[in-house]
Amino acid sequence: MGLSAERLRADLDALAAVEPAFARALDRVGYPAPRVRERGYATLMRTIVGQQVSVASADAVWRRLGEVLGDAADPALAAAATDEQLRAAGLSRQKAAYARSLADEVLSGRLPLDALPADDEAAVAALTRVKGIGRWSAEVYLLFAEARPDVWPAGDLAVQLETGRILGLDARPNEALTRTLAEPWRPYRGAAAIFTWHHYGAAGDAPL
Repeated sequence: MGLSAERLRADLDALAAVEPAFARALDRVGYPAPRVRERGYATLMRTIVGQQVSVASADAVWRRLGEVLGDAADPALAAAATDEQLRAAGLSRQKAAYARSLADEVLSGRLPLDALPADDEAAVAALTRVKGIGRWSAEVYLLFAEARPDVWPAGDLAVQLETGRILGLDARPNEALTRTLAEPWRPYRGAAAIFTWHHYGAAGDAPL
C-alpha cells in the first residue's frame, strides 16, 4: 500500500542524480511523506465520493454513506441500495450511478482489484472501464494503493504546475508536455509525482 518512506527517498535520490532540478528542489523542501491508501473497493469508492467536492465534504458524505448503508466499504450494500438511500447519503444522481457501477464490477469479478494487470497501462485501462473512474483516478489509485513506482498522473494540475516550477519553465506545461518531460525520469515517476504534490504544498498552495 503506497510507496514507503524508504522507497520514496531512494527513488528521489536516484531521480536527483539524473535531474539536477530535482536535487535543488529536494534541498529546498526536503523529502515528502508517504501517501498510502488501502488497496481495494473502499479506496475507489471514496475517489468517486470525493470528485469535485472538498475533502471535508467528501469525508462527511462517506460518514453518511456508512450510516445509511451500514458499511460504506461493502460493495454488496452499495449494489443493493436504492437511489433514495444513496441520495440521502449525499451522492448526486450521477455519483449514485457510478457507485452502483463500481460495486457491480467488483462483485461480478470483472474488476479484480486483487489481481489487476501487472502492466500499468493495462491496469489503467481495466480501472477506467468503470463508470466514474477516469485516468487520473486510476493512476492515483495505482500509485497510492498499489505502490506502483512509475505511475505518472500527468493530467493533474499540481503535477503540471510543479513540474514547470521545478524545471524553471516560463509556463505550466500541458498534459502531453508533462508526460514528455518526465520520460527521462523512468522508472521513478511515481516518486516524482509525490514530490510535486509535496513541492506544491511547500510553495504555499493547497496540497492534493
